[in-house]
Formats: sequence, C-alpha cells, structure tokens
Amino acid sequence: MNMKATSILKDFPEMIEDYLIDLEIRNYSLNTIKTYKSILDNFHRFLRDEENSDKNILGSFKRYIRYLKREKKVSQNYIYLVTIVVKKFFEFHKMDHLKDVKTPKRVKSLPKSLNEDEVKRLIRAVDADTRKRKFTRTRDKLILSLLYSSGLRVSELVSLNVNDIDLKERTIRIRGKGNKDRIVLFDQKTKKLIKDYLRERTQESEYLFLNRFGKPLTPRYIQIAIKNYAIKAGIKKKVTPHILRHSFATHLLKNGVDIRAIQQLLGHSNLSTTQIYTSVDMGTLKNLYDRAKLL
Repeated sequence: MNMKATSILKDFPEMIEDYLIDLEIRNYSLNTIKTYKSILDNFHRFLRDEENSDKNILGSFKRYIRYLKREKKVSQNYIYLVTIVVKKFFEFHKMDHLKDVKTPKRVKSLPKSLNEDEVKRLIRAVDADTRKRKFTRTRDKLILSLLYSSGLRVSELVSLNVNDIDLKERTIRIRGKGNKDRIVLFDQKTKKLIKDYLRERTQESEYLFLNRFGKPLTPRYIQIAIKNYAIKAGIKKKVTPHILRHSFATHLLKNGVDIRAIQQLLGHSNLSTTQIYTSVDMGTLKNLYDRAKLL
C-alpha cells in the first residue's frame, strides 16, 4: 500500500486512535497504551514540522531517529522502542512505508537486585512509619510483600481485583495481554497480610488496593512510597517495583528453583527474557552446577 503522506498527516490523529483502541481490545496495559500514544504523537508532530514529509515517510522517519539521537540525546533502548512502535503502527494500517527499516539492537542492562536482608528491612520500614494510619501501613506492607513474594509488575498490582485472589490455594490470577492469564503464588505471611488488609478496609470496590478516597492506587503512588520506605530503611540502592520483581526472580534462582518455573511465574513468553532478569553471580552458578553432580 502506498498512501500519500499528505493523506497520512491529515488522518494521523484518527489512525492513532484506531490503533490504540486495538491495543486496548487486545488487553495491553494502560501504561503501555499511554507510552505508545506519546511516541506516535511525537512522531506526528515531527512530520508536521518537516517541509517534505509529504513525499517520503521513510526519509522523515530516519531524520526523526537522527533528531532523537543528536538533539534529544535519548537512549539506545528508547530508539529501539520508537522503531518498534512506529513500525507496528504502520503494519496495523497495512502500510509498507517502514518495511525496510531494521530494528536497532537493544541494550540489555540489568537492574540491581536487593539481597534478602534488604527486602526485610524495606518491609520493616513500613511498620516503623508511625506517622501513617494503621490501615495505610497494612496496605503498604501488603503491596511490598506482593511485589516481592509474587513477582508482580506494578501495572498488574494496581489492576488486581479482590476476586482474583484465592486465599485457600494462595494463588492470584493475573489477567495478561491477549487474554493470556497466569497464576502466581504468595506465601503464608502474605496471606495473613491480605486477611488483615481486607478486614481493615472499609471502602467497597472490586479493586484490591485503594486510596483513602476509595479510588484505585496509581503506579506513581507505589513508586514514590517504595522510594521513601527505602530511604527510611537506609538502603542506598535505587529501589523500584521492578527491582522487587527482579529480586524475586533472582532469589528463586539462587535457591534452586528451575528457571522455567520462574519464567511461568513472571509471565515471560520467552525464556531468554527470564535469563536476563535472573542473572546471578558466578559463585551462585557454581553452587547450582555442583549441586547437580553431573559426574
């Protein structure tokens, strides 16, 4: 298909909306949809400002990538994401403008994980913050426990419904992309925290985690709360919800859990992704190797 760029520029906002609706139907997270929208809106603005973008979308895209690198000085991973998103956008609309664009390599960097003692200190920091109401402390302690003991993404955490939790089986049903649900586990201590939290909660809602106004918590609130608790716990590392997820996977691997089981718990489609998340030091790998007793 070779639609003229002038037509594309005119219809671009509507095309973006159609694409985002499709992502929502396919159960992409709200954060992902928001990110895709931002990338496409920025590219649209660049096209409008270019004099000859109506003649060559491919050339405009290449100049846009050069602009991001030179002027905006964005990371290689952001260039990777922009390329993926814009290519998928045109493919969705059955347009071949970027068919010859090669996807750049992604820089695979690992976040630092917390050790077991740091995780315990982080959770204890919630109890020590007596300025907060008892209900808030119970809720925040449960949030930290679930992020660590179940390996949840923060987007999954804020979307949890009360009915997703099976206390008897100690399982949670996570609604994934494209209706690909998965089951995650939690331990006995987290089970008790869930019971305590639901007993103290006074608001009625299908969502598990609520603020004092009865509205679902946002990922931003959780990120800020974790950062503050890490400071109170005296942890020098940058601590985020993703760091807790990475720590969950790393600690499971260190304790001999099979990597394919970890892959299932994390909800990764590809084992290679899990191997990146669960990178451990050579000493741990040697211990696991020796435990196998190959000869």
